[in-house]
Amino acid sequence: MFGIVEERRLELKVEQRSRVENLLRRELGCSGAVVRAAKRWDDGITLDGRHACTDQWARPGQILSILLSDRQDGDLAAAPGPVDIVYQDADLLILNKAPGIAVHPSPGHHADTLGNFLTDYFHKQGVPFRFRPVHRLDRGTSGLMVAVWHAYAQEKMKEQLHTGRFRRIYLAVCTGCPREEQGTIDQPIAREPGSVLRRQVSSDGARAVTHYRVLRSNDRYSLVQLELETGRTHQIRVHMAWLGHPLAGDFLYGRQEGLQRTALHSWKLFIQHPMTGEDMQWEVPLPEDMAALV
Repeated sequence: MFGIVEERRLELKVEQRSRVENLLRRELGCSGAVVRAAKRWDDGITLDGRHACTDQWARPGQILSILLSDRQDGDLAAAPGPVDIVYQDADLLILNKAPGIAVHPSPGHHADTLGNFLTDYFHKQGVPFRFRPVHRLDRGTSGLMVAVWHAYAQEKMKEQLHTGRFRRIYLAVCTGCPREEQGTIDQPIAREPGSVLRRQVSSDGARAVTHYRVLRSNDRYSLVQLELETGRTHQIRVHMAWLGHPLAGDFLYGRQEGLQRTALHSWKLFIQHPMTGEDMQWEVPLPEDMAALV
């Protein structure tokens, strides 16, 4: 079990006379939402350890500090369930999501999601918790995903999405084997007319790029490594179906065969830490149900 998360603050030594709000926005890069959240607390924004208002003037040499951590729970109900934390600090929460679990409540899944399970997990440790996922995985998809502890880190991480600083490498089990051992699928994706859920390759869709490489195959399935250059809904599933090799178990774009869930796993993750800029990476092994197919 990881240790209790300590509160996170940003500090700045003032170099020239300026209003507190200008320093928070310009020098520390705090958004309006981060500043408004901190203003709820007497020690949310301080100068030399004393409460400060945003319209107050700061003098050179003073230390300006703003609270980033959430001290209140979010609106998710606590419910017991599987939680696998790969890494945790005062800013980041790297998770290994089990297959078959929705990330966030939606119709039909109000209290059996990863957000509910994490709320319960941290409540039992006496830690206030607000679920802040940086991105999401489909319910059937397993593996690595990123959440954060406060709004400032969430904003910094979302700036990294779909850039070289935030890389996700997936493993998928596909039906059959692509003719080319490796390649790039550059096909736009749009919502399928008349469907709330399904997407399709369409000339009037948004640009979508997926890089793939076949790692191994047998007479029925192939294990494929995939990396997203863009992040469209169901992108890997749509692109592999378009290629003629839908993912095993994908009831939406293929057939419910081989698995009772879509055979997709978030395998490797590369990011820059939102506060320190440090390059970080993680890897979690292929789940047994997918490995058994190949």
